[in-house]
Amino acid sequence: MNEKKYFVSELIFNYLDYLENIKGLSSNTAISYKRDLVKLSKFLNASGVNDFESLTEEICSAWIADLFQNNVSARSIQRHISASKGFFNYLKKSGLISDSPFQLINSPKSPSYLPNILSPEEVSQLLNFKPKNSQEKRDLAIIELIYSSGLRVSEAVNSNLNDFEENKNFLRVIGKGSKTRLVPVGRYAQNAINDWMLERDKLSTKDNALFINLRGSRISTRSVQERIKNIALMQGLPPVNPHMLRHSFATHLLESSGDLRSIQELLGHSSLSTTQIYTRLDYQHLMKVYENSHPRAHKKNV
Repeated sequence: MNEKKYFVSELIFNYLDYLENIKGLSSNTAISYKRDLVKLSKFLNASGVNDFESLTEEICSAWIADLFQNNVSARSIQRHISASKGFFNYLKKSGLISDSPFQLINSPKSPSYLPNILSPEEVSQLLNFKPKNSQEKRDLAIIELIYSSGLRVSEAVNSNLNDFEENKNFLRVIGKGSKTRLVPVGRYAQNAINDWMLERDKLSTKDNALFINLRGSRISTRSVQERIKNIALMQGLPPVNPHMLRHSFATHLLESSGDLRSIQELLGHSSLSTTQIYTRLDYQHLMKVYENSHPRAHKKNV
């Protein structure tokens, strides 16, 4: 193996290990960062860059231009740049380089998309099925919990039996950056979890995970995504993903309470600006109510 290639790959490995174990970055984000940094490493190798000190801002810009030419989305390019900036800052702090070539590189603005949500009626439609077996009882408990408590799918699958407090009224959740928060668990979610626990007790497992598969192992994020999508189709809805349930939780709560700060705490957002996207969704909802209800909202055709 080329010594330089090995050196770069080892540094990337060390950086990702630092992010996961010291900074508490999620494993999914770490995997994405690794993929992005490997792309950068291959581009530099093809461009004849022999060492980090000879890497210039112009070469970094050329890499970003190459991503654009390959139809990589603006949001994905933002992540590429974020991964690269963090990596070179890490190298600088480690004394391996004197300056970061990404220091003055700006991320492109991505189009502002509002998250897809379900209406309360669609949520009821999704949950209005009678579980026929242990798998479906588990699936119902997962969906109820995600919607009831506004969880990320990773937070749901990483929940353990001993994370509940006060007779399942609250769940202790470890979110992004290893930050712990306490979220309330609604009555419907509690009932669904209790039904699932009766089935779980019949399975042979030593795993402390709240949600397990039929082999007794912690259920994967991918499995939950696939199960929820299939249940939505079975219930006559378009495909639904777990994050739509989290968005729906926040939007429905904001519509009824208007308390953005509390929703920020429940979602585990470090910044209120992240939560403010739901005010735009709420505004859209109010506009629909206005347009459908106010007698002078629209001009009538003559």
